Amino acid sequence: MEDSSLRAVGWARSLPLNSEVKAARDWVREHLEARGWTSTAPETVDAVLLTVSELVTNAHRHAHSSAQLVMTCDDHCLHVTVHDKSGDLPVPRAAGAESLGGRGMFLVDAVADTWEVHPCRHGKAVTACFRAPDAKAREGGAPVPPQ
Repeated sequence: MEDSSLRAVGWARSLPLNSEVKAARDWVREHLEARGWTSTAPETVDAVLLTVSELVTNAHRHAHSSAQLVMTCDDHCLHVTVHDKSGDLPVPRAAGAESLGGRGMFLVDAVADTWEVHPCRHGKAVTACFRAPDAKAREGGAPVPPQ
């Protein structure tokens, strides 16, 4: 009989409002390097790092809040969640050609396999999911960048 229990690992980090987004990216990269993703799925690592940058920036800039960054990884997906204290839900929108911002969730939508937002009692949590390199290989090929 096959073991059907879910095996996952997870990490969490609090990013105060005055922290730099680079600290979040560096922290995430360390964990992905430890799991071998930087060599087996570098395009996915780039997508994850871009997503972390956008979600933490949104928490700091738009929610005026610290960001709680949580990553969990199982045999199928890496889930990157950022919680902030604003109840305003993000929506992908096209930014104007002259606009300096407004593309964050559009980018997340483009690079993550899926993403979703959950209103919480004290804000919201935005989660982006990326298929694990091993899961991609089991599905019939080498890791490919998310569409």
